[in-house]
Amino acid sequence: MGSMTGRFFRVATFGESHGPALGVVVDGLPAGLPLSEADVQKDLDRRRPGQSPFVSARQEPDRCEILSGLSEGLTNGAPLALLIRNQDARGGDYRTLADRFRPGHADWPFFVKYGLKPQPGGGRASGRETAARVAAGAVARALLRPLGVEVRAAAAAVGPIQAQARDWAFAEADPLRYLDPARAAEVAALVQKAAREGDSVGAVVELRAEGLPPGWGDPVFDKLEALLGGAFFSIGAVRAVEFGDGLELAAAFGSQANDPLGPEGPLSDRHGGVLGGLSTGRPLTARLFVKPTPSIAKPQKTVDLDGRPTDIAVGGRHDPCLAPRLAPVAEAMALMVLADCRLAPPGKFQPQAGGREAGDKLSGEIGKEIC
Repeated sequence: MGSMTGRFFRVATFGESHGPALGVVVDGLPAGLPLSEADVQKDLDRRRPGQSPFVSARQEPDRCEILSGLSEGLTNGAPLALLIRNQDARGGDYRTLADRFRPGHADWPFFVKYGLKPQPGGGRASGRETAARVAAGAVARALLRPLGVEVRAAAAAVGPIQAQARDWAFAEADPLRYLDPARAAEVAALVQKAAREGDSVGAVVELRAEGLPPGWGDPVFDKLEALLGGAFFSIGAVRAVEFGDGLELAAAFGSQANDPLGPEGPLSDRHGGVLGGLSTGRPLTARLFVKPTPSIAKPQKTVDLDGRPTDIAVGGRHDPCLAPRLAPVAEAMALMVLADCRLAPPGKFQPQAGGREAGDKLSGEIGKEIC
């Protein structure tokens, strides 16, 4: 089911929405990186359900357990295994949906490909799977932080309400993780109205990564924006992605679209921090266009397992807007890609001694940067 990603920072997630646990294995980490369960917990708490009326009421503590890969608080070079136990699954909420496909969900294509009838909570295709990604992203954040790389994401639009300001500190404290304090009450009222009516509303999540040195990524097939785009599109609700000025560049002239260059690199950032598939040293900016939560209480048309037309209204606990909990997931996916780029071999030839001496030298250099 495509549960592994990464070339050098390798990640494999496992678990289902209503199974006993979710988890992730991270391989490729150098030894000597300081890491603790508390480091991972900070990011898991930002994604955790049940924290406000604007998210799912499912009460999951999402406590991280590190099972392997640490020795006395430092990574030891072995695979890092992290576990998150499910404690508030309510499979009974889905009993009446077991023979009908939920519109907008993976139920029907999973049935076609795997022969699986609709799974409680969506099973492997549930948004709950992203908890494991956030745990992996927290590990990547710990790897990148000593280099000065910082990644953050928040809602730049909810429904038709576009943020006119970017207040990242406000967004981090806002229950909808919305960027514009002046329009936050308007956004909250919109989401509350959708929830009362048994509906949901879409959003745009904006991501910004700062501190990247120039030259991360690769030309041709492994362009940085290609790797990031694939990571963002692996998030179930994301339907479009743009970098920098994105779609606006399609209506511009070249004289308007190009970023002028100075001795230190681009003087503007219309391309969102990436040129030729490589980071430019400017802030990397991306926007993820997120569809409304497909689980809604309003009646919808569907078919049952035998293909017979029927109606469905999805009960249970669901987010009326995905933005506040999807933003940490977007951060995690970007962090994983950037960690992968960080661990990639350098593009320039760097002569050094061979054999064991070379390996010790490289490990020492990485350890110095981390510590």
